[in-house]
Amino acid sequence: MAQNNQPAEQDLNQLLKVRHDKLKDLQENGKDPFQITKYDVTSHSMEIKNNFDSMEGQIVSIAGRMMFKRVMGKASFCNIQDLQGNIQAYVARDSIGEDSYKDFKKYDVGDILGIKGEVFKTKTGEISVHAQEVTLLSKSLQILPEKFHGLTDTDIRYRQRYVDLIMNSEVKDTFVKRSKVLSSIRKYLDSQGFMEVETPMLVSNAGGAAARPFETHFNALNEDLKLRISLELYLKRLIVGGMERVYEIGRVFRNEGLDTRHNPEFTLMELYQAYTDYHGMMDLTENLYRYVAKEVTGSEVLTYGEHQMDLSKPFERITMVDAVKKYAHVDFNEIHSTEEAKKLADEHHIEYEDRHKKGDILNLFFEEYVEEHLIQPTFVMDHPIEISPLTKKKPDNPEYVERFEFFLNSWEMANAYSELNDPMDQRKRFEAQEALLAAGDAEANHTDEDFLNALSIGMPPTGGIGFGIDRMVMMMTDSPAIRDVLLFPTLKNLDK
Repeated sequence: MAQNNQPAEQDLNQLLKVRHDKLKDLQENGKDPFQITKYDVTSHSMEIKNNFDSMEGQIVSIAGRMMFKRVMGKASFCNIQDLQGNIQAYVARDSIGEDSYKDFKKYDVGDILGIKGEVFKTKTGEISVHAQEVTLLSKSLQILPEKFHGLTDTDIRYRQRYVDLIMNSEVKDTFVKRSKVLSSIRKYLDSQGFMEVETPMLVSNAGGAAARPFETHFNALNEDLKLRISLELYLKRLIVGGMERVYEIGRVFRNEGLDTRHNPEFTLMELYQAYTDYHGMMDLTENLYRYVAKEVTGSEVLTYGEHQMDLSKPFERITMVDAVKKYAHVDFNEIHSTEEAKKLADEHHIEYEDRHKKGDILNLFFEEYVEEHLIQPTFVMDHPIEISPLTKKKPDNPEYVERFEFFLNSWEMANAYSELNDPMDQRKRFEAQEALLAAGDAEANHTDEDFLNALSIGMPPTGGIGFGIDRMVMMMTDSPAIRDVLLFPTLKNLDK
């Protein structure tokens, strides 16, 4: 196999050598493109195309990567790709001068050019720029993937996202939409009186979620620290401090596996609102999702794969117990002990651990029988207390808490609570989490004494919610994997 690849490698090496020789020649003749520090861009490709009637005959300056070149004697055509798209340039010797035209003919696909010229339309009707000046702004010393096959190896696409963005316009569109998702969220929340804040990423106690943290060491203080797994506990401290509506969009880190919906570092948005509960959070979620979908996709109906999800209708609201009853035909209202729940799990071939209690078993039934059916937007409410250590109990049924998870396309998209603000109850929940830690549950929470102190000072009734931004972007862009919406996803180091 190595011998078969040798000619191709030799050809590639020769092509690369030619590019390096061209650069050396430019530098020796005082035309080093890397000495150029700026170029005044006045217009972009789609701006020119969309406004041709008013821009015809105007002198514009465009800049971008040359993706195609066709030399035809004294005149040539090339295609320039910029932020917005691409546009054709007509480059003639008589317009830019003989010396400049000689230089242009030596330029390679992949080089970055600045072109100043007149907006016109060719005989074939293509909107173009008739070049008066051509400036080499950067020399490409690598070979772009072959035009018609593009960049198709997914691993290389993720590792060399910069090439992926050049070769695949739909990839760039995905990340433009990602930016719109974030700006739309901010725009909506700002309009509702929320304030964006920033909280620590390096923490001594990584709480607020059930996840294994990454650990590191801070040399200056000789202390072990963790990367945050959620935003929750610091944002609640701000509610205690009187900031009634706060949110944060930021990276969190969980030391877990990689799959189509999980990356160890991902973007989370959490918000907290004083004087409301989880019903208020449901209303906010409905309105926010509709707003963002309309802003990003232009529609309140999302298409993901084979499914269409209608956000314009009221979202379904169902309790976890009723959902399990509906889809598994098991009524946990009739189950009164952990022993009964485990027996039921055995009958349904659902695996559980010795430490699991009735509420844990209910959640396992939910995951096994219900989640796959939740295609349309659905709020699953009233979770068992065993799986909700930071949530306020339901006053009429203390085995359950005022919590919901928002599902779309069978995915959990958000998690929300009526926040627990009783410091004594919270201490007992932390003690239960410590017992789980001692029993070997690496994802259980440590007691956070400073947070308990904050609650002791007094936190008003509060609603809180966390959104997975990456999954939201996947849904808005019909992207099959989380790595498709992360510019630089976590990948195995090839050097190891």
